[in-house]
Amino acid sequence: MTTSVLSSLKVTARPKIEPKAPVVGKRMNLIEKLEQQQDMARCMIEKRPFEAYREKLVKDPQTGERKKERRQVNVRPWYYDSDGHYYLEVKVNNKPIELQLGKPAIDVGEKDKLPEVLDTIIKATEKGELDTHLLAPVVPKKPAASKTTKTKA
Repeated sequence: MTTSVLSSLKVTARPKIEPKAPVVGKRMNLIEKLEQQQDMARCMIEKRPFEAYREKLVKDPQTGERKKERRQVNVRPWYYDSDGHYYLEVKVNNKPIELQLGKPAIDVGEKDKLPEVLDTIIKATEKGELDTHLLAPVVPKKPAASKTTKTKA
């Protein structure tokens, strides 16, 4: 009598996979951006150009096939210089977050310290210390006042 190949496998019911909390994805996005800022700071310190790329799906006009293409993107630094003294702002939804009330900037000092300060922020993000800022609702911009003229009747 022959045994089937499938009988040698251990078969079980499908385990229930719990969905991850939305904050985990937001943490990962922030960490990715912080690492990009860290790379940019290292390039600035070493005086070499910084290049960032992202993959984009592009449809080929001749074949109609979708292909992934690497495209260069512009990345603005979250740090800035004021008379040789550097400051850093951590941004969520393209707005600086206040780590303390009324204080969005981190005093870095010399530019050589930027990568280690960014590393500290990455560790804080991994531990969940910035979750309150990540979960804050996005405040939409107020629409511009309409320019309707009032006519007297």
